Amino acid sequence: MSAPPKIAAGSALPQRGQLYRAAIVGAGSLKGKEVAEMLGERNFPAVDIRLLDDDESIGQLEATGDEINFIQSLRAEQFTHVDFTFFAADAECTRSNWKRARDAGSAIIDLSGALEGENGAQVRSLWVERERGAMWQPELQPAPCIVPHPAALTLAFLMLRAQKVGTIRSAAATVFEPASEQGQKGMDELHQQTVNLLSFQSLPKDIFDVQVAFNMVQRYGQKSQLSLDSLEARVRRHYQQLVGPRVPEPALLILQPPVFHGNALGIFLEMDQAVNEARMLEALGGDHVILAGTDDDESQPSNVNTAGQPNILVALKSEISNPKRIWIWAAVDNLRVAAMTAVECAESMIATRPLGKIQ
Repeated sequence: MSAPPKIAAGSALPQRGQLYRAAIVGAGSLKGKEVAEMLGERNFPAVDIRLLDDDESIGQLEATGDEINFIQSLRAEQFTHVDFTFFAADAECTRSNWKRARDAGSAIIDLSGALEGENGAQVRSLWVERERGAMWQPELQPAPCIVPHPAALTLAFLMLRAQKVGTIRSAAATVFEPASEQGQKGMDELHQQTVNLLSFQSLPKDIFDVQVAFNMVQRYGQKSQLSLDSLEARVRRHYQQLVGPRVPEPALLILQPPVFHGNALGIFLEMDQAVNEARMLEALGGDHVILAGTDDDESQPSNVNTAGQPNILVALKSEISNPKRIWIWAAVDNLRVAAMTAVECAESMIATRPLGKIQ
């Protein structure tokens, strides 16, 4: 995979009269539903949004903006004349179908992480690109855009802002991964484990192969197809490609808590000089960040408070033992931020599409 763009990126707004067709592969998934909602909220200039998925979801009704659409079967002809295809299904589905969409002329936005190794594919976040002052260069047929893991995006964004206060000598981060990152099946297994534990029944372990209800683990069971070590490597890759070599890479630990939704991060920083907490708050604040208020419980970073938020919730805690050290506690709605990132990437790619007409 190529490095992130060296020159920076903003979102190209559509000109009057420009309308596009979009498709969501995995429209019945948690991420797919969130992308459909985000397209409506941001008034994405789509005259047609095709909802595509496998046999389990075909025929379901889903809202896209003010309209209600049926989820249709995933066939090659569905990509005809589609300008933007969002892959929100699992990695296997993305690998099996993305070239059909590309060959039909569609720009590819991958939320599954399946296309990282494809030639030219780029991990992109317009939040981070704007923070870095970078500008993405549009191409006639852009390579796949990879939506970063929400924890990598959050970590990259906050590290970029924190270094405005001074040199970061060392950093470490603990990431708490929600079950919703494993889709509806991960959510269902955590729910059923919780119910079964309270009724003294055996636990389903098809997804995690370990008890996650009322528990916190650093690795899954041996029979699980998932791996927290692989997830850690993915977060590291995405972080590195987002921020480049000028920002320190934190030591990283990823844990699976009994949480359905929302990433939470504990970020430890050691600076080159004593940390002025007011200056650090000022550096971290701004677009896409809500700072915790002293008397405002709703602004405190937590999985509950971040639900439905398109921002990162942040609080600080000084390290009493050393004035050069400080903790950042952050929470983010993983599905919502991923969907926003995907739609913003599509908006930035509008310049690559034909002007003033539907294909």
